[in-house]
Amino acid sequence: MKILEKIGGLLAHYLAKPRPGGNRMATNTAKQLAGSLRPGDVLLVEGNSTFSAAIKYLTQSSWSHAALYVGDAALPAVKDFQEQPVLVEADINDGVRCVELSHYAPFHTRICRPVGLHEDEIEKVINFALSRLGYKYDLQNIIDLARYLVPTPPVPSRFRRRLLSLGSADPTQAICSSLIAQAFHSIKYPILPELIVQQSDDLSCRVCSMEMYQIRHYSLFTPRDFDVSPYFQIIKPTLQYGFDPHRFVWSEN
Repeated sequence: MKILEKIGGLLAHYLAKPRPGGNRMATNTAKQLAGSLRPGDVLLVEGNSTFSAAIKYLTQSSWSHAALYVGDAALPAVKDFQEQPVLVEADINDGVRCVELSHYAPFHTRICRPVGLHEDEIEKVINFALSRLGYKYDLQNIIDLARYLVPTPPVPSRFRRRLLSLGSADPTQAICSSLIAQAFHSIKYPILPELIVQQSDDLSCRVCSMEMYQIRHYSLFTPRDFDVSPYFQIIKPTLQYGFDPHRFVWSEN
């Protein structure tokens, strides 16, 4: 097992390196993000590493990473930071950690906001994530994904999610999206639940049935799921700041 962990660690350092020409221009400034984010929001990131490319391919999405905005709840963890860390994430090299917002300012991002939660519920979600600080990244996932990087194989879409569900199954290890999924599941907030139709036991009513939802296992979630979830609102900072198309300045060239 130690050999696998060592191999996973070496792969992690390699896969986390930025790809040449892999950067996409940020659509939001750090100031806009800071003014729009609220505790409990999920920040999706379009990364530029080799590992990010694999995640985006397997999920057929622009988003390769997810972090939870916790605001000043991370203050007790402030050590050797130039600014206040306001995000909790599972990093491929450092495991579950706090980071500053400026860490992702150069990247293309999207804010996904849970709807209808009370303050105490948001606090529980944040505390769940903070309680996992120091947990390791699930390096077994790296080994599972590495064989699909070069060359990229034609994996059918119905199997791509299964590739990401592999891993160590160790409760002290997590990937970015599974950490956040667990945090929301802890208060039974839906992300992409599975609908189950249960037929009634009443013999006098043949058409009677009950619709229920079942929580999908947290290891099956990817950053894309927070974007497509009907229970998370997409927040666009530019529009939040009162965008007026009539004041847009165009170049004459």
